[in-house]
Amino acid sequence: MAKESLKAKEVKRAKMVAKYAAKRAELKKIINTGSEYTDEKEAAVKALQQLPPNSNPIRMHNRCQLTGRPKGYIRQFGISRINFREMALAGLIPGVKKASW
Repeated sequence: MAKESLKAKEVKRAKMVAKYAAKRAELKKIINTGSEYTDEKEAAVKALQQLPPNSNPIRMHNRCQLTGRPKGYIRQFGISRINFREMALAGLIPGVKKASW
């Protein structure tokens, strides 16, 4: 079970990513258009660097929705491998048969 503070930090990061997503996309668009390095591009690079580091979606972590475990995350189901296995054995995930895990 993950600490509550780590879960809260992830929620805070998700909110920050959502808050700055449009601004970040706009600045990236300015930077990536054209091949010349102009004053506008330089200003966009500086503005992008001034954004909070946690507003970058790269800093988000995938965590199990049930336990908050960061490792062994199965993206398709949104849970860790341990919870997936327990739920499959209990018959809660349809279409999964135990072969030889």
